[in-house]
Amino acid sequence: MSCTTILVGRNATNDQSTMIARTDDGFFDVKKTIVVQPKDQPKKYKSVISHVEIELPENPMRYTSSPSVDNKHGIWAATGINAANVGMTATETITSNPRVLSADPLVVYQKAKTKKEKDIPGGIGEEDIVVLVLPYIHSAREGVLSLGQLLEQYGTYESNGIAFNDVNEAWWLETIGGHHWIARRVPDDACVIAPNQFGMDEFDLEDAFGAQEANLCSADLREFIAENHLDTNQGGAFDPRKVFGSHSDMDHIYNTPRAWFMGRYLAPESFTWDGPEADFGPESDDIPWCLVPDRKVTVEDIKYLLSSHYQGTPYDPYIKQDTGVRGKYRSIGISRTGVTSICQIRPDVPEEIRGLEWICYGSMAFNAALPVYTNVDKLPKYVSDVTLDTSTEDFYWASRLIGALTDPHYPECIPFVERYQNRMATKCRQIVLEYDKKMQESGDFSLTAKANEELCKQAKEMTTQTLNMVLLEASKQMKNGYNRGDN
Repeated sequence: MSCTTILVGRNATNDQSTMIARTDDGFFDVKKTIVVQPKDQPKKYKSVISHVEIELPENPMRYTSSPSVDNKHGIWAATGINAANVGMTATETITSNPRVLSADPLVVYQKAKTKKEKDIPGGIGEEDIVVLVLPYIHSAREGVLSLGQLLEQYGTYESNGIAFNDVNEAWWLETIGGHHWIARRVPDDACVIAPNQFGMDEFDLEDAFGAQEANLCSADLREFIAENHLDTNQGGAFDPRKVFGSHSDMDHIYNTPRAWFMGRYLAPESFTWDGPEADFGPESDDIPWCLVPDRKVTVEDIKYLLSSHYQGTPYDPYIKQDTGVRGKYRSIGISRTGVTSICQIRPDVPEEIRGLEWICYGSMAFNAALPVYTNVDKLPKYVSDVTLDTSTEDFYWASRLIGALTDPHYPECIPFVERYQNRMATKCRQIVLEYDKKMQESGDFSLTAKANEELCKQAKEMTTQTLNMVLLEASKQMKNGYNRGDN
């Protein structure tokens, strides 16, 4: 599953929160967002894809989750924040190379060929990881270590990147082959951009096998590299991307252009991104994994980046003139996204209201972000009561409808969508500020549930208004439109 992930350290944001966000780019997966109570967490987990069975700890916490409405292929929880205010998003499908995959093969489910044989379970993957880890961790670092243990024990059947955050730290883990892994703490003043490609371009092995302040990895990583002659670096510097990642022509169409656009937006003054003298172009293999943004990053910045389709460049598929490269590169905000969430952990409010999850459904180019407090027993029906049938009564389907109607009539409909996105951001922020103040003054943190109902009520009103407008405009553009005065 292809996705795009952004992580932001606490000193790189406008409010000193940490943020992690990812577009869950399945194939039009119908998604909902719910609260999973400890009593509803399974005691024994079985994967649909890999058939692996795992006994789970006895002490799960409450957590939010964005599972698939149709669970025939598994839960696919995607993202969430738990009761300890730890956020997680999993997974970003990444790339590897034959040298790594031959030395530590992916652990793929093998169905028995005869009745006398037994099926051989596979490892864990995107279907499973949030459910296996998020309910049990109390910090981002603990999330890395917990997932690392699972990877070493059970392996994985795919190459993935996973993000964690708490009030102080954000961490990024990337799998290496079937059982190995590597993880780094995001520098407090930096952003990490991850577009479906093995990303880390620096790693401190001495720290990973010493103090472990900002670097963690599987216990035998040094031996694994040496025994399999994986180190392709020159000059002594250790670049994990060159050792464990890919370097393919398809990367230059599908992956690196997204990193280029995000870097271009975040650090337009620190680097040159356009023209013959550019430091980095859309097909550069050395775009930094993390960089210090030229200004503080906001939720709105993350929403804009994950919605992007190369606006302001010749590659934008929606511009009218044919630039010769229009639509050449894979956009970030693509059509088939199921859910996107921005997990924000805020330091300037009490623990009871630190976690905010900004939820978006459908194509990011045309949807809006709805924040909800995560310290609740349940979420409003507008995000939690989603069925497989198209409806205007929930946020998922209404968002999908706005996107599908706007896309073929982009010039006519995008003004309505942009106004909708700004109105939603403004009104929702007003409600959050209002309820933050109420709860801090009263000490009544049960008001989170009331706040969420108000947020969803306003979101439904604005989403319905926008759907009305784009439907009318799209109807006016129908090819079979004809009036008596047209002859």
